[in-house]
Order: sequence, then structure tokens, then C-alpha cells
Amino acid sequence: MNSAWQQITLSNLPLYQWRSASYLYRLVGCLTPWRRGSWLMQWGETLGAFLVSLVFALATFVSNDLVGVLLLASGAFWVLLTLSDEVGAGVTPIHLLVLLYWGISAVATAMSPVKAAALVGLIKLTLYLLFFVLMARVLRSPRLRSWIITIYLHVALVVSVYGLRQWIFGAAQLATWVDAESSLAKTTRVYSYLGNPNLLAAYLVPAIALSLAAIFAWRGWICKALAVVMFGVNSTCLILTFSRGGWIGLLVMFFTFLVLLFYWFSVYLPPFWRTWSLPILLGGMAGFVVLAVLFVEPVRDRVLSMFVGREDSSNNFRINVWAAVKEMIADRPILGIGPGNNAFNKVYPLYMRPRYTALSAYSVVLEVLVETGFIGLICFLWLLLVTFHQGWQQLRRLREFGSQQAFWLIAAIATLLGMLAHGAFDTVLYRPEVNTLWWFMIALIASYYTNFRQGIRE
Repeated sequence: MNSAWQQITLSNLPLYQWRSASYLYRLVGCLTPWRRGSWLMQWGETLGAFLVSLVFALATFVSNDLVGVLLLASGAFWVLLTLSDEVGAGVTPIHLLVLLYWGISAVATAMSPVKAAALVGLIKLTLYLLFFVLMARVLRSPRLRSWIITIYLHVALVVSVYGLRQWIFGAAQLATWVDAESSLAKTTRVYSYLGNPNLLAAYLVPAIALSLAAIFAWRGWICKALAVVMFGVNSTCLILTFSRGGWIGLLVMFFTFLVLLFYWFSVYLPPFWRTWSLPILLGGMAGFVVLAVLFVEPVRDRVLSMFVGREDSSNNFRINVWAAVKEMIADRPILGIGPGNNAFNKVYPLYMRPRYTALSAYSVVLEVLVETGFIGLICFLWLLLVTFHQGWQQLRRLREFGSQQAFWLIAAIATLLGMLAHGAFDTVLYRPEVNTLWWFMIALIASYYTNFRQGIRE
């Protein structure tokens, strides 16, 4: 049984053997002599980290087209780094499954009924995956890892502060985000620079997790105080989005973070606290949520609206979209219609209910199914399984050494689960501001990879 689990999770995959037998991998290092003579490429890893930081610094303030250009530059630079690499290290089981998912998406594009539109989606997916491999490479350096995380947290703080300003001074609601007949119809839902409160909530889940991790990882009381401020401001701003999916994601993220944090500190706790600290923490969190629902009217109205079915206009809209999407899946269950919102927009009108136009499936699982079919969904779930397993394995290893870098790993695992919980009812995950963060979290986990069989980093 244990052997089967290791095979499924690729725990003991001999990547060094694959590298030695792969003709494609032999291209790695072909530009090594040029790199040795290049002064600029001596700073290759730092330049890669700069490109990654530039994406996170600008993604919320510039057009998606410019973000695409930055992703293209990042991907091209990764190719240059890889071809001039002296070691050729860094491939993990996560990389292999990402490559497999890309291959399935490419086949789905070739079989798509709207090939031109699906090809656009495949190009976008390729840019995100190239960004992932660059991040997984540069994040192996603890110094560059902390640098990139710090930049993202400062940008997120600016975004959150502007969101709080909207709450204090008011902001025009750019779309009907709340049922017009609801008691919350005139309540300000903050959206900051992102233009959509649900998108802002998804953007802030990683910021909250990483700022919480920074409280433990950063050294010095000034830095820790800054992390506390970031955590408080980001959390408050997310709550004020009144995004139900965002709240669900936040709770799942908190729950996961607390469980992993308890696991990390449990070896240092006396017997009493080892037994009761986790129930006390989770009970306190549950009590806080219950009190908020009972005594804060806007929170109560938003939470109760989740359970009224079609009586809420947002619920009714999603139910109608899901019904149409299920018919799309039933017609093309194996490989779907091809990746991307362009392909979705071409096919969905053939199935949609009158007056219920949509840009996506409003569920990550349904989106994967409609784009790449059940084959793509199996690969996607396999990727998640391997990613979480690798995260858990590396967390166990880091606990043995007491490394402070483990807190970033805890944040990444908790964030992925929180984003998945939010994504169960929305597809903001596919927007550049959030999708880059999704792959950031997966790359963060991949950057800790250690081959236990060899006892060295792959």
C-alpha cells in the first residue's frame, strides 16, 4: 500500500535517471560557455527574480496585455537560463505533472471545435506555466524567495489600503454585485484597483497567509510589527469585499494554517498544550465566526444568502450557468472544448439559458472539465495531490532542522486550499492578477523539493 502511494505521488521518482536518458534535456547547458563569459548572466538568478517581482509589482495596476508581455519576457529568460545552466537541476515531480497538463491542453486545443480560440487560450496557459518554471527556479534561493514575497506583500498592502479608503469615503459600484432587493444593495463592497470585489478577495488570500507567515519568519520587532499591520489591513480589506467565496477561502486558509502551525510547534509544547492548543484555536476561530454572523447584520445577511438557493440573484445566476456548462461537458466529456475563455465564449452561447450570459463556468472544477474534459481533470487533481504531498514532505523535513523558511511553505499550502475553496464557486482564479499568484504558491512548494532517496536537492 505504501509503495502504491509513493508511485501515485511520485515520491521516489528517479529524476536523475530520466535526465540522463532524455534527448530533450541534453539541450540544458548548451550555452554554458557563453554564460561563463557574460558579465550580465553572472546575475542570472537575480535578474529572474527581478522579472518575477516586476510582474507582482505591476499586475494590479496595468493592463492584462502588459502583464502578458512581462510573462513572455519571463518565459524567454527562463529558456535562456536553462540552456546556459551548468547544473541542470530543479526538475521536480510537480514540473512533470505541469508538463503533462500542458500536453493534455495542447491535445484538447487540437481537438477543439473552435481551434483558433482555443489556441489563444493555450498560448495564455503556456505563458503562465513558463512563469511557474522561472519562479520555481529562482525561489530555491532563500534570499530571493524572501525578496519576492516581501515585494508582493508591500504591493498587496497598497492595494488593501486603497480598498479601506473606498470603504471610508465610498466608491461607485461598477456592477450589480449584490441582489438589488437585498438589504446589502447599498452597502459598499470594496474592490481597490482590481475593479471587482470577488477578484480582490482572491488576490488577498495569499497576502493574508504570507503576512501571517511573516510574523514568524521575519526577524526583528519592527519587521514583525509590519507583518502584523499587513495581516490586519489585508484581512480587514478582504472582509469588506463582502465576497462570500472570498470569506470561504479565508476560513479554509486560516483553518489549514492553524493546523500546520500546530504541527510545527507541537514538538515544543508541554503535554497539556499539545493536547488542547489546537482545539482552543479552532474553537476560538469558530466562535468568532458565529458571533460575527449573529451580531453583525451585513455579515449575517451575506452568509444567509448562501443558503437561500435561487432566491438570491447571484445564486440563481450561477445555477443557470452551471446547468449550461454541464450540458457542454456532457457533449465533450473526454477532452473538452479547449483551454481559455475565448473558446468558452464561442461555445457557451449554444447552451446558455436566455439572459444568462457568462464569461466562465464559475467553478474551477467545472472550468477544467469543460476545457480539457475528464482527462484534464484527472491530471489537474493528480497535480494537486502531488503538490500537497510534496509540501507535507518538505514541511516534515524542515521541522527536523527548525528552519524559519518553513513558514512560507505553510502559507503556500494554506493559500492553495483557500483559493480552491473560493474557486469552487467562482473563476477569478483565471484572471492574471490571481493566476500568477496561484502558480506562485505551487512554485513556492516546488522550490523546497528534496529527493529523499539521494538526500540532495534535485
